[in-house]
Amino acid sequence: MDCIFCKIISGEIPAAKIYEDENTLAFLDASPNNHGHTLVVPKTHAKNILDVSEDALARMMPAVKKVSKAVFEGMGAAGLNITMNNEPPAGQVIFHLHIHIIPRFHGDGLKVWTRKIPYKSGEMEEVAEKIRAVLHTLIF
Repeated sequence: MDCIFCKIISGEIPAAKIYEDENTLAFLDASPNNHGHTLVVPKTHAKNILDVSEDALARMMPAVKKVSKAVFEGMGAAGLNITMNNEPPAGQVIFHLHIHIIPRFHGDGLKVWTRKIPYKSGEMEEVAEKIRAVLHTLIF
């Protein structure tokens, strides 16, 4: 497998490791949005949220919480963004599931949710029904 995050997990590629347990690894992003921008990855390869097992995702979340608190306090941040990009249209460029923990500071210039698209009359319920219809067919 030619996955850069799998190579970081195995030690083939160096990284500034922040946290590690039997299921997860957290390390600084090499191209951070702010200093302290950290990635948390499962040690078992999964492409993204659409591919990962519920068990692997559940084992990962305590590390996300713990590392988030450490990034927040350690960087003296005023806030945090915790995000995951899934598939190329959403900005995913490395296809190993990873959660970004980005410390935020007043006036740091990062923008989120700059685009809003309102629903037309009745459209919200139509969209909700499309999602519910698929949700009822999913087996986890």
